[in-house]
Amino acid sequence: MRKAKPKKRVILPDPVYSDVRVSKFVNHLMYDGKKNKSYEIFYGAMKTIENKLPGEEKSALEVWKKALENVTPQIEVKSRRIGGATFQVPTEIRPERKESISMKNLISFARKRGGKSMADKLAAEILDAYNEQGGAFKRKEDMHRMAEANRAFAHFRF
Repeated sequence: MRKAKPKKRVILPDPVYSDVRVSKFVNHLMYDGKKNKSYEIFYGAMKTIENKLPGEEKSALEVWKKALENVTPQIEVKSRRIGGATFQVPTEIRPERKESISMKNLISFARKRGGKSMADKLAAEILDAYNEQGGAFKRKEDMHRMAEANRAFAHFRF
């Protein structure tokens, strides 16, 4: 490689939970640089989760972390062209990409949902992911199913 690797940016933890993963999630949620709005949406979703799960011993943040864990894929398929044919080759995902994919899936399926506000839609999607259902969880299952179906091409891994 000609150039040096770009430096990883340091992401500061969020003001309420002091968690870097929350900041990353809010950054994925953000449109047009409106970070305050994103924080309002996220914290509103956390409040909604607390209200919907009053008897739960876990906090809203722990529910969110468990939901993210439930929608995090371990393996994905990549297209690889070999001898004129294109194969779907299953490959493992590096940890940063796993986290990013799970956050993006959770947010995109929350946006597609029907609901009043984005905070309500996000809360509903987080609760569904926590209970291992919903669109984001289904996307993870589909990714794993595709990888399993194409396991025969694993020797083409790059």
